[in-house]
Amino acid sequence: MALQAITIEPATKADACIIWLHGLGANGHDFEGVINELGLETTHAIRFIFPHAPALSVTLNGGYVMPAWYDIFAIDFDAPEDEIGIRCAQIEINALIEKNLDEGIESSRIILMGFSQGGALALHTAIRFGKPLGGVGVLSGYLPLHRIFDKEIHAANQELSIFMAHGLVDDVVPFSMAELSLACLQAAGFNPAWHTYPMPHGICLQELQDIGKWINQQLSHHEKIIRPNEITKPK
Repeated sequence: MALQAITIEPATKADACIIWLHGLGANGHDFEGVINELGLETTHAIRFIFPHAPALSVTLNGGYVMPAWYDIFAIDFDAPEDEIGIRCAQIEINALIEKNLDEGIESSRIILMGFSQGGALALHTAIRFGKPLGGVGVLSGYLPLHRIFDKEIHAANQELSIFMAHGLVDDVVPFSMAELSLACLQAAGFNPAWHTYPMPHGICLQELQDIGKWINQQLSHHEKIIRPNEITKPK
């Protein structure tokens, strides 16, 4: 069954899309309010999609059922991971991307964003996607399946733009886990834009402003391709 999601359309026909994944225990409403804080250029007609994760039993939280993209056994870079769950969630996000491609949005103007577990899933999905994406933002997240990820990077996204941000006093996803993720990505040839903030596990205004600048750069770099049948002839 397709993911339920909040979709916010631009004033004109969308020519770009940002899919923003929430963290463990939250839902798609979690980041609705950030759009006006990003300072995005009005020249970009961006569709925002905020999907809701399904309700799953989460081992880390004593088996309690909550919105989760996949199961988590422990917050530790070397802990066992729910590989099947991660890959099933990847299929769902791929389907969202494909839907936007079918509706005429170029892959290079589709950006994945995510917070915490959502950031981990966004990163996992983006580097494996079969067409070049506009970028991926990993906020207070980490690199899942880090032991094997470098063997699964798709050639289309070998030069993917990655925005990584983490709080220096994060009490949920340790800062060291983000640093190890960064090192793995760099070793695989990526060059993430790395940002740190004096905050715990959350989002701050400066971070949102930095995200907005990065999104503007990505979409300006990947301008919409104007096809011949889209050109309006003078009357």
